[in-house]
Amino acid sequence: MKDELISMIFKENCIKFGHFILTSGKESNYYIDIKKLITNPKALKLIAKLMKSEAEKKKIEFDKVAGPELGAVPIATALALETEKPLLIVRKKKKEHGTGKQIEGDVKAGDKVLLVEDVTTTGGSVLRAAKILEKEGAKVMGIMVVVDREEGAKENIEKEGYTLIPLVRVSELFEYKEKSKT
Repeated sequence: MKDELISMIFKENCIKFGHFILTSGKESNYYIDIKKLITNPKALKLIAKLMKSEAEKKKIEFDKVAGPELGAVPIATALALETEKPLLIVRKKKKEHGTGKQIEGDVKAGDKVLLVEDVTTTGGSVLRAAKILEKEGAKVMGIMVVVDREEGAKENIEKEGYTLIPLVRVSELFEYKEKSKT
């Protein structure tokens, strides 16, 4: 299944080369566009199956699935459907109208949450989401990401006491690219 995901990332043209500024503020000569991949229902289903399988392998127990807006929402939704666990959506900032909530969905003290993300570079976005969930009393059991760019996210996330579980590391994407040239 993992090989199929890596293949899809290339088939769907989700890795682009050029000059890019990432969410973290870092400059990069490549960009991983998982948002493009997750608009494909087959890819989204595969990601959810892989995440469920990884959680089972790592014996991660969770009651709810959470994802920060925007890129992680379809992934979290697909995983919630795959595992039949309730969904939480973590907003970047509190709503300024209505209930003023920062988390959509029912979060209670003691909830065990699996937090998912599309891509991590430094881990800043997903760490913000983890802190917001924990402020509401939830316990983040693990952080799962489709692609880890291997630029400090794992170290930053572990320094905060969480575990990062990538489905694919960027080094694996580059290995695949090299192999497919031959």
